[in-house]
Amino acid sequence: MRGKQTVLDMIRSLAVIGLVVAGIYIFIPHDEKADPTRPVDYRVESSTARRAAPYPVAVPVGLAPEWRATSVSYDRKDADGWHLGFLDPEKEYAAVEQSSDPSAKTIAKLTRKAEATGQTQQVGDRTWERWEGEKYDALVRREQGYVTVVTGTAPFEQLGVLAASLEFKQGA
Repeated sequence: MRGKQTVLDMIRSLAVIGLVVAGIYIFIPHDEKADPTRPVDYRVESSTARRAAPYPVAVPVGLAPEWRATSVSYDRKDADGWHLGFLDPEKEYAAVEQSSDPSAKTIAKLTRKAEATGQTQQVGDRTWERWEGEKYDALVRREQGYVTVVTGTAPFEQLGVLAASLEFKQGA
């Protein structure tokens, strides 16, 4: 008889716990359509990178508010790597990547193994190389002692918008 009470008590306890969980789920508001992406402020990091990097750091100016910065980093130990990631207005990924190592190995890493197409794209007064890859496409610009890459899942048109907004500065 004692075993039956224990099983019955366990079933009652589970039912009570289930009711509490269901109540919490029903009465605590949650928005399943909310965007989980949290924008980041890149002003401090870009200022720091501009003081530390041995090249002019590219930072967008005047991008539409629909472009949301999602990630930012500067790593002096990784060839002075500058990274600034965005979601474009269509929620496609686009990023600015820079490095003081303009080698083919570094460019392959920054473009996520995209390959040069032999084509160029004029963006403002700058000419960029077009690279295409399985997942990411890229605009690549090699300068003396550094490389700038605008890459992502966004189409070339949107990569061009990001590239056109870039302001290259060094120092504070």
